[in-house]
Amino acid sequence: MTRNRLSIILAVVFLAASATSFACTNFLVGRKASTDGSTMISYSADSYWLYGALYFYPRANYKDGEKLKIYEWDTGEYRGEIDQVKHTYQVVGNMNEHQLSIGETTFTGRKELQNKEGIMDYGSLIYVTLQRAKTAREAIKVMTDLVERYGYGSTGESFSIADPSEVWIMEMIGKGSGKKGAVWVAVRIPDDCVSAHANQARITQIPFKDKNNCMYSKDVVSFARAQGYYNGKDEDFSFSDTYNPLDYEGLRFCEARVWSFFRMMNPEMNKYFSYINGETVQRMPLYIKPSKQVSVEDIKVCMRDHYEGTPIDMTVGAGSGPFGSPFRSSPLTYKVDGVEYFHERPIATQQTGFTFVAQMRSWLPDPIGGILWFGVDDASMGMYVPLYCGINAVPKCFDEKTGNMFNFSWNSAFWVNNWVASMVYNRYSELMPELKEQQKKWDDFFTESVKRTDATAVDMYRKSTTAVTSMLTDYSVSQAENVTEAWRKMGERFMVKYLDGVVKGTDEKGNFLQNDKHIPQKVTRPGYPEWYNRKEFVQPDKDRFRIRSQEEMNNRK
Repeated sequence: MTRNRLSIILAVVFLAASATSFACTNFLVGRKASTDGSTMISYSADSYWLYGALYFYPRANYKDGEKLKIYEWDTGEYRGEIDQVKHTYQVVGNMNEHQLSIGETTFTGRKELQNKEGIMDYGSLIYVTLQRAKTAREAIKVMTDLVERYGYGSTGESFSIADPSEVWIMEMIGKGSGKKGAVWVAVRIPDDCVSAHANQARITQIPFKDKNNCMYSKDVVSFARAQGYYNGKDEDFSFSDTYNPLDYEGLRFCEARVWSFFRMMNPEMNKYFSYINGETVQRMPLYIKPSKQVSVEDIKVCMRDHYEGTPIDMTVGAGSGPFGSPFRSSPLTYKVDGVEYFHERPIATQQTGFTFVAQMRSWLPDPIGGILWFGVDDASMGMYVPLYCGINAVPKCFDEKTGNMFNFSWNSAFWVNNWVASMVYNRYSELMPELKEQQKKWDDFFTESVKRTDATAVDMYRKSTTAVTSMLTDYSVSQAENVTEAWRKMGERFMVKYLDGVVKGTDEKGNFLQNDKHIPQKVTRPGYPEWYNRKEFVQPDKDRFRIRSQEEMNNRK
């Protein structure tokens, strides 16, 4: 890979040593499970060292014998080189020109199985494959062939792989130091079902006889036997239990996110709360049928979840503070008097670099059919902007060159969104309703705007594919910049309205109440809620903050 990460390598080396692996969330939707026949996958790339940007690889032709240098996605470190192919496809973010999309979550698994000498890391596998494959099945072959030939250098990984017709989950882990290849299994998600993974391997029993809907490495079971991990029958073999044994953190930080998605898709899945709460052992199924068909908007809502309305709702109770914030300071675990405790790990989280909902539509020409609904930073704080896979330029606000983890830029959507989110986290119950109004406004606008753009593009496509590319690029770029500007203005308004912990009054139209000298005509000091004052200030020491009566003052010694 040729992506420039030199400016953050030193920071990555330091952070990677202490970072938790419980990052990233993926949802998968089959075409008959969606409201319009789309296939969908979603991805939240959660990392404290990842700058949120939209990657772009133009299609290209190469000569025989040319090589491709591989740089590890997480660290920017050079891994080696592989043979280049004669022709590569264009890639916008995590979707290519054929509407093939790939996402991932890291489950780590048995650490002794990592082959650090392997050239192909999980990120390189994604972006190299997107440049080389047209379909999900082809992508699985490309990925597994690459690790077989060049070695797999990452830890255990779950991949979401989807094209306009099929959705697959593939799980992979290496074979140990110096050993090329990997053990892996891929299962097709039924068309009328949804699935999810979130840093815990999810595939248990493998349907070995279902050759059309399941693929696997020939040694997926025999390797486990040779390593002493498993000694049962093939039909009883569980990939997840063997290569990524479940512990409490995997249950509560990872499986809990899958549960929250499943419960939103089908209320019957609420019964698995006892499982993610560590009370029962029956695991959730790999996929389920939703109680109703799922839209892009539904997936956006799920990606913004903090377990609201459940027994582990992060906007209430311990840690939410006086303003009901779902933000929790990292790390996830901490000790008090030698006993280890934890914070919940939600789907939407502050350390997100970028996030997307990939929508693939088989009934439309590829440049129009594929939409990468793309956002940066915390999904609950930002917007998903529609970017057609047929565009040929990246919006400046999403460009890698616009900023980085050490250089703030007002032109960078990543930095603007982080600035806004940092204000909202601290006064969540006051600011979040206004942010949600903006989200709904833009979500509603894009729902209608995309319909109009689709119709225009289809009509143009019959006459000129070049004109369609130009139109879709102009649309996608302008909408990304418009949203970033709207978030800048919202942040400026938050700064003015809520400065110093007070609230400046507004009229029914939202205009600030002020005189001709720009002096506020109404300022409210909301303070803390009564329950918070009682809990934090009164109960610990009733007298410390109590205002003395005049009689007490008169009776001083």
